[in-house]
Amino acid sequence: MAAQSLFRFAAPQAFYPLAGRIAPLAAWAAALLGALGLAIGLWLAPTDAQQGEAYRIIFVHVPAAWMSMFIYLVMAGWAAVGLVFNARLAATMARALAPTGALMTFLALWTGALWGRPTWGAWWVWDARLTSELMLLFLYLGFLALHGAIEDPRRADRAAALLALVGVVNVPIIYFSVVWWNTLHQGASVSLTRAPSMAKTMLAGMLVMALAFWMYTIAVTLWRARLLVLAREAHAPWAQQARKALPGARAAATDAAGSRLGTSIGEAM
Repeated sequence: MAAQSLFRFAAPQAFYPLAGRIAPLAAWAAALLGALGLAIGLWLAPTDAQQGEAYRIIFVHVPAAWMSMFIYLVMAGWAAVGLVFNARLAATMARALAPTGALMTFLALWTGALWGRPTWGAWWVWDARLTSELMLLFLYLGFLALHGAIEDPRRADRAAALLALVGVVNVPIIYFSVVWWNTLHQGASVSLTRAPSMAKTMLAGMLVMALAFWMYTIAVTLWRARLLVLAREAHAPWAQQARKALPGARAAATDAAGSRLGTSIGEAM
């Protein structure tokens, strides 16, 4: 019975209001956790003995890098579900995740360059970790571009899903690149198989920021998915009613009515 009650949210009409309730809660959680994580990282965490204050960018860089890989795996998972079961909502979730995954990847690359300049003396090096992370950004952008280039939504879902599944092989390459090759990028400071090689305050700040990024991802993905669902289900009566309830819909309707009235008056004159 519990499984059946969960599966009913696979219907766009049931998913839309549920996402509308969860997204604001996740957004507030992201704001609170982000503020707490930044406070820990910028003020409470001690100064690093080797890197000084410059290391504090890791409180954004590391969670963004984690999320860039994790979001891709989740996106590919939704894409696989949509491909196998022909589930429109699963394909929509994959499409909704892609922009945020691209944002996290870009943020990881950008903050890594800011960290690398004072640490390595260079903004960018063709390191295995950096190059594979750049490839991840291209995969996200390619997923979005491929889906947007195909007019038929079903064909676009299938083509983008195949690209997402092929690109999954890049995620372990990113994660294990510092182990498989002699790279300039430092190894992982946090591992499931050994104790963290950093102060507990630093670790707490990174974990809080990672949770904040995940809450942000949930919020914006659900909001984006709601809009995609409305666009895809535009013919359904429930979607038409939901569009009217969106903020700004009433003002847009008023402007449209005023435009039609002005046109009618002009034609009458």
